[in-house]
Amino acid sequence: MTERIECDSNAETVAALRSELTLSEKVGQLVGTFVGSMGDRDISVADAKSEVVEDNVGTVAAFGIGVSRYHDAERVAEIANELQRTALEETSHGIPLLLPVDAVHGHAYIHDATVFPHGLGVAATRHPAYARTAGEITATEMRATGANVNYGPTSDVARDQRWGRTFETYGESPLLCGRFSAAAISGLESTTDSPRVAATAKHFPAYGDSAGGEDAAVVDRSSTTMYSQLLAPFEDALEEDPSIVMPCYNSIDGEPAHGSRRYLTELLRERLGFDGVVVSDWGGVDHLHEDHRVTASQRGSAKRAVQAGLDQVSVGHGEYAAHLESLVEAGELSEERIDEAVDRILALKVDLGLFDDPFVDHERTSEIIGRDDHREAAYETAKDSQTLLKNEDDLLPLSPSLESILVAGPNADSLRHQYGGWSVKHPEADSGTTVLEGVRDRVSESTTVRYEQGATMTESVDPDAVKSAAADSDVAVVVCGENWYFHEFGPNQLVGETGEFPTRSQLELPPAQRELLETVHATGTPTVLVTITGRPLAISWADEHIPAILQSYYPGSEGGRAVADVLFGKHNPAGRLPISVPRSAEQLPSRFNYYAHPTPIGDDEHPDTYDPLYEFGHGESYTTFECSTLEVDADEIGPAESVRATITVENTGDRAGARALDFFLRDEVSSIVRPVREHVAFTRVSLEPGESTTVSVTIPNAALAVTDSRGRRTVESGAFELTCEDCSTTFEVR
Repeated sequence: MTERIECDSNAETVAALRSELTLSEKVGQLVGTFVGSMGDRDISVADAKSEVVEDNVGTVAAFGIGVSRYHDAERVAEIANELQRTALEETSHGIPLLLPVDAVHGHAYIHDATVFPHGLGVAATRHPAYARTAGEITATEMRATGANVNYGPTSDVARDQRWGRTFETYGESPLLCGRFSAAAISGLESTTDSPRVAATAKHFPAYGDSAGGEDAAVVDRSSTTMYSQLLAPFEDALEEDPSIVMPCYNSIDGEPAHGSRRYLTELLRERLGFDGVVVSDWGGVDHLHEDHRVTASQRGSAKRAVQAGLDQVSVGHGEYAAHLESLVEAGELSEERIDEAVDRILALKVDLGLFDDPFVDHERTSEIIGRDDHREAAYETAKDSQTLLKNEDDLLPLSPSLESILVAGPNADSLRHQYGGWSVKHPEADSGTTVLEGVRDRVSESTTVRYEQGATMTESVDPDAVKSAAADSDVAVVVCGENWYFHEFGPNQLVGETGEFPTRSQLELPPAQRELLETVHATGTPTVLVTITGRPLAISWADEHIPAILQSYYPGSEGGRAVADVLFGKHNPAGRLPISVPRSAEQLPSRFNYYAHPTPIGDDEHPDTYDPLYEFGHGESYTTFECSTLEVDADEIGPAESVRATITVENTGDRAGARALDFFLRDEVSSIVRPVREHVAFTRVSLEPGESTTVSVTIPNAALAVTDSRGRRTVESGAFELTCEDCSTTFEVR
């Protein structure tokens, strides 16, 4: 018989509930399980229910993850209710479950859900409100299926373009990563339209700068870089009070984050003031003994992780619960530490309203998932993310009344590749719009649209047919790039499809896709390249030979509409790169904010340190803009003051358009070496032809500060240069 305890959100009530629990029940709250297949585990819904009852497991990742076999919205909602009913009715105290999902760009593991662009595309808009809206809609669709925890957003800075998780991030600028992840958290945790979900800032503190771009490899960087570049976005994210923080898989300075008191307690809790739940990344605790080799056993890893400050082993199952109980009974782990973690988890369940009503109306689920207004919001985001890299001789926009158009390429008619990873592998045909479908919808009835795939990711498909179709067309749109993947270009179910691309060692298009482009180009037909990809690909050949190039990132369910609207001029592109596009993998690292350094053989002979194919912030338009009169509100400021800057922007072209503006700061003299420029502000303006406006931004005081190896920030006196577009101004700190 279940003994229900009424709860509210105050700490005393949570403590009272915890005091009723046995040690076995408490450690059960510190572990989770999943439904699906991973490695040698195949866990059914019945198995998960048994773990809830027999092992007191308090969290079940039942759907919305790569291992799950359930993607139908109504079925998922039914399973969520079934699991919650088990927890409420078949356990001693009826504690509801946390049901987490990986919904990093919408509730995308559910069929027909609204799928937003991945992080890189959202950051290209330079409009954080899109991230907040995506968070709100994602939360609404999650709650409709019973999910209540989102393992997102990704707050990491992508400092190596080879990294397989680059697409999840908001790019290489710590400012963008911080502002956009904070906006996403704000949306997820909002209660405006529906009960909120718990957001997770991940992967603390430094996932995105692993050696060689290898996923989860060591982060071998200086403390100064760690504090000033990698940690900075998490500070912004924590300002929005995310419910959860997830550590990274990596070791930093010899300490794996999952087992580091320095990072999880001293830095995260004591220094940054985080008081929520710290949840492990999937196998992060097992990695301590299996890979990092800092412990000798799973039991030792459990002890080290929880002592370090971890509150929950996300997929620890009954074995981790048993380890924790044994450690307490043996006096190796204090029960006070267990109680501290339990209190945080129970408080989260109370705050999410799960004790009031954890159930959902599964009959209404399909009315909410992929609702028209939700998909329209995803379309607006995808449309504004489109980044025009090149437009030689104004090939774009195309006329919708052309006589014939060829659409080709492996990503021209693939929703799966358009979604990218962390989403269903086989989307329903009507759950989104491909580029091919978007083109067909935009042209006139008299236009002939030919389609030839021409290539898979790595293999040619009927090049003769491509050549013939291109020769008979007025223009060709070739859609190339990368496929669906996550982590290190997996999972292994893709072996045979992925082949030799994508990989860490190759940023260029694979031979089959390059040959497709060359075949089309050789016919003399004007060609547009659209890249749907998770990473910035080194497309030097295309830059030299193809007249128009559109970077589309992973644009999500409405990406085909967005791309077509740009191609045919219904929308004037305004996206700007959130990450540099290198000329080749050999050129890496390629970052706009590299550290100042000498060139001993002289500038004339020393290759440019930063010489990408397309630099951070690049993005063209169908109109032209001129910026002038960059000014600051004071030529001299005190060491505790911020700076207000204004700039005048004029649309000098013949059509309406939007322009995103990036502001960069350079400290002329500092006590320690700083980047040659730092991204300190951004904004966005929309102007009619001939219209001008003056916009203002604030350069926060913290942006002026130097950061030392202990993370201490000091604003030093001296001169600073502020730049935006081709304008610059200076000011002094006295």
